Amino acid sequence: MEGSGSHGPFAGGQKPADETSERIACRMQLIAHKIMVLSGKGGVGKSTVAGNLAVSLAAAGRRTGLLDIDIHGPSIPKLLGLEGALLPGPAEALLPVSFNENLKVMSIGFLLPDDREAVIWRGPMKHKLISQFLAQVEWGELDYLVVDAPPGTGDEPLSIAQLVHGADGAVVVTTPQEVALTDVRKCISFCHRVGLPVIGVIENMSGFVCPQCGGRFAIFKEGGGEALAREMGVPFLGKIPVDPRIVEAGDAGRPDLDQQAGGEAARAFRRVVERILEGGGGTAVPEGAGARDTKGGSR
Repeated sequence: MEGSGSHGPFAGGQKPADETSERIACRMQLIAHKIMVLSGKGGVGKSTVAGNLAVSLAAAGRRTGLLDIDIHGPSIPKLLGLEGALLPGPAEALLPVSFNENLKVMSIGFLLPDDREAVIWRGPMKHKLISQFLAQVEWGELDYLVVDAPPGTGDEPLSIAQLVHGADGAVVVTTPQEVALTDVRKCISFCHRVGLPVIGVIENMSGFVCPQCGGRFAIFKEGGGEALAREMGVPFLGKIPVDPRIVEAGDAGRPDLDQQAGGEAARAFRRVVERILEGGGGTAVPEGAGARDTKGGSR
């Protein structure tokens, strides 16, 4: 996909910058809390965290939107089982795809005629697409908008940080080993430099609990994310262990934490969501709350 497509990035031409900014501001005023999910490097499970965070917020009764701006590697349609979904609505006002009654989703993956097709865009085109997503997608009133940004500190995270004023902040995902922590330090530094508060750090893939013997194994070490949060002076939201059931659910497009309610990863993730809700003026997720399979709406 080289600079254009069926929506070009959206049909209808480009609006003047001041008009686009005004429309973005109007859209964002209808959303109580805006959370960016960032990571310093790829392969740490950022999109899985973003998807499960949005699904968990929706399962807790929050009106939630999930915006996937990972332009070169959109994972959200696959993780939520929404591959091949068609975007309803005119080009000037796109309606997001419904995952269930409380969760709406938008991704560039919905615009690609073939998910094997590479998106070959320079920075200005990426900024334009993100601006149009924010200006044209009709989320309506939301309690939470979760933004899944690509790894690193490049064009897409910078654009979203500059365009979404008054965001609650960033949830930064890391794995415990030093090779990941080095890049996460840069990610937290990026947040400070662009004025984006850091809601907290999540240590993903933090140990593995064997389903057969119950033994715990630190495959990628353990505790590095918690130590980094202390070092950088930001909150630590929790550790999520490796769980094959989470992987299988994502590959199957069924991020259904209810089905894994007895698993350590599901319990750990529920605690993370509780902390985010408590910090954002909400109430905690009820024990056992998860993502019920209530997909519907536009597919």
